[in-house]
Amino acid sequence: MILPDIVQLAVPAFIVATMLEMFAIRAGARGAYDWRDTGTSLSMGIGNTVAAILFGGAIVAIGRWLWDYRLFDIPSTWWALAMCFVGEDFAYYWFHRTAHRVRWFWASHVIHHSSQHYNFSTALRQTWTGFLSLSFAFRLPLFLIGFPVEMILFCAGLNLVYQFFIHTEMVRRLPFGLEYLLNTPSHHRVHHGTNPQYLDTNYGGVLIIWDRLFGTFFAEGEAPRYGIVNNLMSFNPLWVAAHEWWGIGRDVVRARSLGDAARAMFGPPGAVTGETSETIRARAAPPPLLPTPAE
Repeated sequence: MILPDIVQLAVPAFIVATMLEMFAIRAGARGAYDWRDTGTSLSMGIGNTVAAILFGGAIVAIGRWLWDYRLFDIPSTWWALAMCFVGEDFAYYWFHRTAHRVRWFWASHVIHHSSQHYNFSTALRQTWTGFLSLSFAFRLPLFLIGFPVEMILFCAGLNLVYQFFIHTEMVRRLPFGLEYLLNTPSHHRVHHGTNPQYLDTNYGGVLIIWDRLFGTFFAEGEAPRYGIVNNLMSFNPLWVAAHEWWGIGRDVVRARSLGDAARAMFGPPGAVTGETSETIRARAAPPPLLPTPAE
């Protein structure tokens, strides 16, 4: 089975879709673009491509080394491809969930959330430091199981291409019950929202069933406010790429114990300042209703 580089094939579609969305929004469709924000997103996408060229070979080499010790000899068939796709999406869910709950991984992933807009260009706002944070480790079990290397890479690319097209405000809901099965623009808008009730929800890549199974699903209600809890007041790609790593280094230097240093690196985002998603939700929750005293 010969599998193409699906991401490279999709690049022209990314460009055309982004231009069409821009024109549609200018004509009155739902959504917004800011040239400075879009420029930063494109810069981050270019940097991510450069990082993939520099480090992608090493990641594939690690995968091939693990595949040499595979547990099963899985053939290159359509059913194996379907199983690999589901397995890769499952691995992505746990990577994505960890990337929001462990600051070390968040330092790379936060880049994708740093835009205060939600459009196709936001999908291109990707990390430069994924290799440093070891985010690729979540897919390594697929190599050890025995899925062909090219098949894993194809499924990972398919996941990435699909997710590009859900970064839009123009699509409200998908028909035919697809909202229950798939990650959709509506579900992913929630994921990008900083509204307290939306924090740390809807981690799925292509399938939203993982969120429904593991209790992290939240349906879209009020309009999402995009960005991060403390938004960056900068469009400088270097600062966007490195700001959370700088924050980790600062907090580790200031730590008074090894426990504090470990919390600064591996605790949930906001643990040092007390601004975790849990504390933000608790603060925003309405006070409980007190019983009316009997007369």
